[in-house]
Amino acid sequence: MRVAVEVEIDKVRSMDSRADPDGGDGHSSPRDVFLRLVNGVCEGPYENLADLYAEQTHVTHPFHPLNPPPLLSRSELHEHFTAPPPFARTLNRKPVNIIIHDTADPEVIVAEFAYQGHVDETGEAFTVPCVFVLRIRDGLIVESRDYIDHIASARAWGQLESLLTALRPSSDVDR
Repeated sequence: MRVAVEVEIDKVRSMDSRADPDGGDGHSSPRDVFLRLVNGVCEGPYENLADLYAEQTHVTHPFHPLNPPPLLSRSELHEHFTAPPPFARTLNRKPVNIIIHDTADPEVIVAEFAYQGHVDETGEAFTVPCVFVLRIRDGLIVESRDYIDHIASARAWGQLESLLTALRPSSDVDR
């Protein structure tokens, strides 16, 4: 089922992943947790983002060209979200074009969206397309595969050349 979602900023401001606005079982729906996540990535507070995840979790970025290891705990995610970027750019962004697909498994959703915005220092516009596959149990993310256009992200952060350098074979390798 394909469902378009209008992002209601007031509805998703709370970073308490267990708050159930409908008073149901005390847990937020997968849809609400996802919306809190993508809005939190754009607006903060970053120190609360890890609270959306289970203590033991499994988060991967399968399209990342440098193949980083999975993030496996809430504390690793806290470090991931709160580490200062190593570059002197500020991205002003918001999630747009959100489409959330429900699946046969009520814990799993597939969310298509893009981070869209501009670089504060240069005014340069950017769009970073994403697809997240999330498993959310008891209002917490237990697994996430985040398919992000890392080339577009590196370009927005001004790090495309650094990424390309990291991908090039070392010149001292025997051929």
